[in-house]
Amino acid sequence: MSEWHNWAGDQRCRPSRVVHASTVGEISAVVAAAAESGTPLAKSTVKAVGAGHSFTDIALTSGVQLHLDGLSGLQSVNRETLQVTLAGGTRLYDIPALLRPYGLALTNMGDIDRQSIAGAISTGTHGTGLAFGGISTQVVGLTLVIGTGEVVHCSASENAELFSAARVGLGALGIIVSVTLQCVPAFTLHAVERPEPLAQVLEGLVERQRSTDHFEFYWFPHTEVALTKSNTRHPLGRGPAGVKPLSTRSHLVDDVLVSNTLFSALCQVTAKVPAVIPRVNTMASQLVGNREFADASHKVFATERTVRFREMEYAMPLLEIPDVLAELNAMIKRRGFTVSFPVEVRCAAADDIPLSTAYGRETGYIAIHQHVKTDPFDYFRAAEEIFRAHGGRPHWGKWHFLQSNDFSDLYPELELFGRVHSTVDPKRVFRNTYLDRVLS
Repeated sequence: MSEWHNWAGDQRCRPSRVVHASTVGEISAVVAAAAESGTPLAKSTVKAVGAGHSFTDIALTSGVQLHLDGLSGLQSVNRETLQVTLAGGTRLYDIPALLRPYGLALTNMGDIDRQSIAGAISTGTHGTGLAFGGISTQVVGLTLVIGTGEVVHCSASENAELFSAARVGLGALGIIVSVTLQCVPAFTLHAVERPEPLAQVLEGLVERQRSTDHFEFYWFPHTEVALTKSNTRHPLGRGPAGVKPLSTRSHLVDDVLVSNTLFSALCQVTAKVPAVIPRVNTMASQLVGNREFADASHKVFATERTVRFREMEYAMPLLEIPDVLAELNAMIKRRGFTVSFPVEVRCAAADDIPLSTAYGRETGYIAIHQHVKTDPFDYFRAAEEIFRAHGGRPHWGKWHFLQSNDFSDLYPELELFGRVHSTVDPKRVFRNTYLDRVLS
């Protein structure tokens, strides 16, 4: 079989069989056959794959690889409750157009929209905003093909334990074939992007996260500048007077030429000559992040990313973020690391999803990156030590080095997840090396 790889290109596998399913019946038959198979265990597994935007090996398999692109689109809309049902393979970037005729939008989105809705839910994808949870918190119903091949619907009132766990299920509890989301009336985001002194941003960080609908910032290591992004919600079409969407020229210059094309070229240079990274980062922090505009929410939340990288992200108690970032800065200087990619800082509301990184606490997120041609692992391991010392939980779809015994203190409801896991996949049809490592 041909080799499959993720978006970053560093996670690779050779499935024994590839299935492009277009109906729930096909998926159910594949899973049922795997459950009944007498072939060696690794070959009798099934792993659904979305857009390949996870940086971990969570999607890898030597068994059957199931593609859900043929199972996409809007299935139903409830105009009274503002709830919509989408097929599991629907890509996030297709959802705004599907919702537009009904005047609806997703409550919150991350800054990348290439993922499938099933994949985004399974790994705990999130955006930023202290009054808002990750995408999984918008889920009010799921339909899954569980490990026996049976099709099961769950919600807060039906198969409630399965629903609770499957909203961040890691692909372990079944294949998500449809998702019902709680939407909101479509809205405008007023975006203000400014470079500011890092020390000033950190000093007032928590207050700013509480007072701004959606706040985040990027910090280029080796500089003292934070590139802040403050997004304020308004009824659709009612942004501040005189503030308009980005022009085609501004989008081309800022988002395509500078943020992607130029940055990609700079990363190619710095990968070969790391000593120039501090100067390049200083220049990069001066070139981007100084604009104001307003547009439909999805056009502001998501940005185009063409530069390939690897990423680690940890979730920590919100109040820990300034100290963690200070320790990260000190560690980079002490270890002599040269880091070309910015550090991203976001936040999210507490939720009650057992394996959500925001379970039970207001959460701050710190994401670190390195260009795909730069070995990131000494940097990632050193950063992980800091994150873990502050109660950090790793993003399930991004690089981390934790094993199953590391999670018992991080997730109070881990036992519930394990109980549901054993019920819906008794033969471990959905297992792979990643799940064995984090759930065994």
